[in-house]
This record gives sequence, structure tokens and C-alpha cells, in this order.
Amino acid sequence: MNILIFGATGMVGQGVLRESLLATDVAKVVAVGRSPSGVTHPKLRDLLLPDLTKYDAVEAQLQGFDACFFTLGVSSAGMKEEQYSALSYDLTMQAARVLARLNPRMTFIYVSGAGTDSTERGATMWARVKGRTENALQTLGFKAVYLFRPGVIQPLHGIRSKTGSYRVLYSLLKPLLPLLRALLPKQILTTESVGLAMLQAARHGAPQAILETADIYQLAKGRAHA
Repeated sequence: MNILIFGATGMVGQGVLRESLLATDVAKVVAVGRSPSGVTHPKLRDLLLPDLTKYDAVEAQLQGFDACFFTLGVSSAGMKEEQYSALSYDLTMQAARVLARLNPRMTFIYVSGAGTDSTERGATMWARVKGRTENALQTLGFKAVYLFRPGVIQPLHGIRSKTGSYRVLYSLLKPLLPLLRALLPKQILTTESVGLAMLQAARHGAPQAILETADIYQLAKGRAHA
């Protein structure tokens, strides 16, 4: 498989990048972002774009891909809905429309989050915006679209969140997360299990379009590295 990853420097992005590079059935990975992934590997190339809403100049480099893992995301804290929509809905849809046109046989996997609101009418702003994004992605004509809604994710293999508040939270929870995972294996994911689940969905599909935490856990168990 040839894979595109948006957001490879984020926590989930780092996880799926690691698993993609380990997978023997992945031939090429291109990490799209404003900054380098920070990883060196024979399979990997960074595609640096200062503006992630403009793709005209790089369309030739975005063709021939089997899957896209779209893990870009920002915290909604302190944002108004218009601003958050521009960074979440607009940015995602700009990229997805281009990719659907260039790669109609692509599987597109979007990471939103637990609590995303498919009705687009709920009281929580970020959940409405994520729900609107999920709904719009399913209309673009990709071979398949899978919408990942993870909750708590334990970072493994030296992976760290880019968000300072999350780093503090994970530091505080670090002694507890392995125990919680042992007690609630279907409710606490890891960066590794999320990455493995994304690869499984790209290879073989998934039972349904929307994948909550327990669904992601089961998909990851579908098997480790090919």
C-alpha cells in the first residue's frame, strides 16, 4: 500500500506513522504537513506545505495512494465556532476533495473523537463541527470512509502529545493507564492499537463507517503487522 498521513507530528499521527513504517505491506508513506515528521526511514517522505488549504502545485505528488490517515486536529478551547470550523471542517474538506478527485479508489480514515455529534445539532460546539465534517466526508465518493472516535489513548514507544495540557495530563495518568487498560481493555486505547486499527481498515475495511473506542480495539486485534 501507498499511504498519506496528515498530522504525522501529532500523537495519533505519530502512532499510525510508526505502525505504517513497520508494516511489510506498506511500500510508501508520505507525511503531509507544515513541519517535518522528524522521522527518517527509507519508506517515508515529508511533503511540506505552508498552507494546508492549497494543493494545486503538488497534485502530482498526491496521486497513486491507497489510503489517507487524516489525524490533524486542534483543541477547541477558547475558540468560537467559526474559527474552529475553519481549522477543522474547512481544512479537512479542502484536502479531502482534492484527494477524492485524484484517488477515487482511496480509503479515507478521519480521526474525530468520542462524543462527536452526527446530528450536528447538539449543545457541544466541537462535537457539532466534527459531526458535520464526518457527514460531509461520506459524500465525497471515496472507495470507503472510516470515522475513528477514540477516547482515552495511552501514548507508547516514546510518543508524546504536542498539546501542553495533554502532556501534563498524560504525565499524571502515566502510572494509572496500564492498570486501567488491563481493567478496561476496550475503553483505553494506545497509539499502537489506533495505528494498527487504521491499517486494518485500509487493508480489509471495517464493519461500519463510525468506529467508537471498542470498535477500534477489536479492529486492532484483527492482526498486528502484515
